[in-house]
Amino acid sequence: MVDVVVTVVVAVVCVACVYAMAAARVVKQYERGVVFRFGRLLPEVRGPGFTWIVPFADRLHKVNMQIVTMPVPGQDGITRDNVTVRVEAVIYFKVVSPADAVVRVEDYRFAVLQMAQTSLRSIIGKSDLDDLLSNREKLNQGLELMIDSPSVGWGVQIDRVEIKDVSLPETMKRSMARQAEADRERRARIINADAELQASKKLAQAARAMSGEPAALQLRLLQTVVAVAEEKNSTLVLPFPVELLRFLERATPAQAAHAVKAVSDVAMETTGPPAEEERDGTAEETGTPEETGTPEGIGPSEQVDATEEIGAASDEAAGAAAGPDEAPAVPPLPEGGLAESPEGPGPAAGGSGRPA
Repeated sequence: MVDVVVTVVVAVVCVACVYAMAAARVVKQYERGVVFRFGRLLPEVRGPGFTWIVPFADRLHKVNMQIVTMPVPGQDGITRDNVTVRVEAVIYFKVVSPADAVVRVEDYRFAVLQMAQTSLRSIIGKSDLDDLLSNREKLNQGLELMIDSPSVGWGVQIDRVEIKDVSLPETMKRSMARQAEADRERRARIINADAELQASKKLAQAARAMSGEPAALQLRLLQTVVAVAEEKNSTLVLPFPVELLRFLERATPAQAAHAVKAVSDVAMETTGPPAEEERDGTAEETGTPEETGTPEGIGPSEQVDATEEIGAASDEAAGAAAGPDEAPAVPPLPEGGLAESPEGPGPAAGGSGRPA
């Protein structure tokens, strides 16, 4: 009798253990349990922890409530401005209704992925290339709305969608590189032009400041000469007097030409008379006055008078350039030049014969 009781107790314990093992379930913290009893959904959603179901009658379906990160494969498409691109994206979503995610759709992950691909191709066709490259935030929001609208009925909430990469053809990449290079060159030229404008303004201010101080101009000239001398080159720098330029600017063109001619003539005279041998050679080469066409009545005294007249013309030009108040009083030359008497040059003309 005792053996029978012990056997029954052991059998009951074994059945209880088997039942407990078949009925006990553990739901994790990030999961929720949906129970189907004889194929019918129970309204109660099992939370995290230890829970019981009826063996052979209930079936527990666990749903992950974490945010799922799902990459969207690259989609080829043509933009609105007829550029072929390949766009890759990533989608973040989570389940907010476990019952709807299990009952309303067969596989909510696959459904969300397919919806993301079709929405991505649609957004490519509606956008320009510039929007895909620079205005991605707006495209991400539009893509999120396109995917979230049908997924709400599946118990899924789209957290965010991001365009990860935009692949362009090689020809388009080269074109964009040339465009970017041209834009950078344009900006560089604008910056250089602005710098030159500012530098010219500063130089103009410095020139105005130095024009009022002659000593500053001389100091600048000396600095330039020293800088050129430090380079150890064979260039000789001779400063040109600015006063001479100002003198020529105040004179009229005719007066300036007359003054330059007079100065050159005086410079030739100051070099001294030619040597005796050179004069003899010159006389032999030139010949007699009849051969050269020189008037016979002009002697050494007439040549001296001509030199004096050239000096007077030089003084007259210098006085005209200096101003009307400072011009020296020079008597005008006679209209006929050097006067000659009908009988030939006499003592009044400054000579009595031909030059030797």
